[in-house]
Amino acid sequence: MLVANGAPGVLVELVTPRGGVKVRSGRGDLRTQAPVPWNAKFRIGSFTKTFLAATLLQLVGEGRLSLEDSVDRWLPGLVSGNGNDGRAITVRQLLQHTSGLPEYVAGMPDLFDEKGFRHARFTTLEPEDAVRLALRSAPDFPPGTGWNYSNTNFMLAGMILEKVTGRTWQHEVTARIVRPLGLHHTSTPGTSPFIPHPHARGYDRFPEEGPGGEVGYRPVVDVTVMNPSWGGPAGAMISTTEDGNEFLRALMDGRVLRPAQLAEMKRTVPTTEGRAEYGLGLIKTPTACGSAYSHGGTIHGFRTRNGVTEDGRRSVVVSVNTRTPIAPDGTVQPDGPVEALIEHALCGTS
Repeated sequence: MLVANGAPGVLVELVTPRGGVKVRSGRGDLRTQAPVPWNAKFRIGSFTKTFLAATLLQLVGEGRLSLEDSVDRWLPGLVSGNGNDGRAITVRQLLQHTSGLPEYVAGMPDLFDEKGFRHARFTTLEPEDAVRLALRSAPDFPPGTGWNYSNTNFMLAGMILEKVTGRTWQHEVTARIVRPLGLHHTSTPGTSPFIPHPHARGYDRFPEEGPGGEVGYRPVVDVTVMNPSWGGPAGAMISTTEDGNEFLRALMDGRVLRPAQLAEMKRTVPTTEGRAEYGLGLIKTPTACGSAYSHGGTIHGFRTRNGVTEDGRRSVVVSVNTRTPIAPDGTVQPDGPVEALIEHALCGTS
């Protein structure tokens, strides 16, 4: 279904108490026609947010900061202007997307234009510059009065983590989560534009306006090589299906956080995205067999979708090597088929 509707290739791994299964379909390289490698590394996009939130919550459990601390306490004066006020925004609101802060990515049109992307693909974006881009706009709503997904929240959360610890967010995520869990194929690439081997090629199709004003899509472009610093602590990490499953299961079964902090992470608010509810860097979705937790990610060349049962006994990670799977009717494929696959994997008996 996924490949038939525009995905070049797909890799899926399910883990259960009775063992695991991994399946693949399509192509990992359109030039050579090679399949997606079984142990492919890929950019996980916003799944990075779950790693970052868990790291910050470890610090909360150690008493080094509070979820109710204001942004201004740790980053004095940084969030101000156009009605944005770091004194009124808490760490909790950053991790929960209830801060009202505008989206910095909206100020980066080159990311969504083929010519612009080719020109800017190796450009480094510093977190401070990302925040400045966001603060050109007024807030979406007063802090704590609504919900809106904004990568700006996690750029700031990463900066706070660095202020608290005196070390980079990459160091802390690696030392506190990646290394203790033995996630040997998970990395924080910084400004490196390369994905470690083995990996599939990542592809995209950029939009273009037709002569009648209709929106279409240009031919496929290989976007594998890209400086991911613009995603930073909101979306720059690289991982595998195996490591992603291990992290999700460890998160749910208490190997990552103390009970109090895990409970905070799982406390959710309604979102504007269907039935999903949002915790602290974690999404809760109802399924036929109870609640599932997840956090997908979409970044140039890759879509990551996943899920884990509340008891951590079943988990699944799906990697697609495009951000823009275009169906035969010319539209971007929705997540419906992936969501159905994930629910079947989590609720099945096999």
